[in-house]
Amino acid sequence: MIVSWFSAGVSSAVGTKIYIIEPMYQKIDKIIYIDIADQHPDSLRFVKDCEKWFEKEILILSSPYKSVENACLSAGGKGYINGAHGAACSLRLKKKIRVQWEYEQNYDDKITYIWGLDCLETIRRDGIIKSMPDQNHIFPLMDKNITKVQAHEILKASGIKRPQMYDLGYHNNNCIGCVKGGKGYWNKIRVDFPDVFKKRAEMERKIGKTCLKKDRPNKNLPAGKDNSVNLYLDELNPKSGNHKKEITEDCGMFCDSMRLE
Repeated sequence: MIVSWFSAGVSSAVGTKIYIIEPMYQKIDKIIYIDIADQHPDSLRFVKDCEKWFEKEILILSSPYKSVENACLSAGGKGYINGAHGAACSLRLKKKIRVQWEYEQNYDDKITYIWGLDCLETIRRDGIIKSMPDQNHIFPLMDKNITKVQAHEILKASGIKRPQMYDLGYHNNNCIGCVKGGKGYWNKIRVDFPDVFKKRAEMERKIGKTCLKKDRPNKNLPAGKDNSVNLYLDELNPKSGNHKKEITEDCGMFCDSMRLE
């Protein structure tokens, strides 16, 4: 069984399409998208557009927790946001859904997963392979040496409108208010989605944990209980951090050559 875990991001879309049309790959069996309440509403529009582009139905799954806040507040009965083992929302809203789906397949052979990582995301690739040794993994963008910017160019050349989060200047089509974002990201959320910023700040106070950390008092010592201080969002300096400009597509003289049909 060959499955694409479609994230509703540009790289994921182009990686899936490349797998579908390239004769070097086998036939894809399923394309699966995990829907989360905190995604931008335009994500489902993009999913439907890609479904037509792929010429294959996209299976939509969702967690009973539905939202980031529900997943974080319910973590272990005590509340948990992010840490060394990852984010509570990623675990409950995505990973558990994938593992449950795998269990229900009752499939004897290894499942092969398709991932939309661009050619520079080698650390993420290695992490996926290491953490999921029971599956095979294919990375079409890496096989073709395609960068994130080139993936955006390919999507535009193919006539598919990218999700609005990119046009707003975000680098990924993640949940609005991703707990793994940095200071610059959160200050951009503060401006673009003030209600989300307020809700995440209130969630932090309820749990007593934070998305961000202050600079360590002693940088010569490792982070830990005595050398790492929580930075609550409602304490974040509005001028802190740096958020790089949006990913732009240059659909120019080579536009037609990049089109995928």
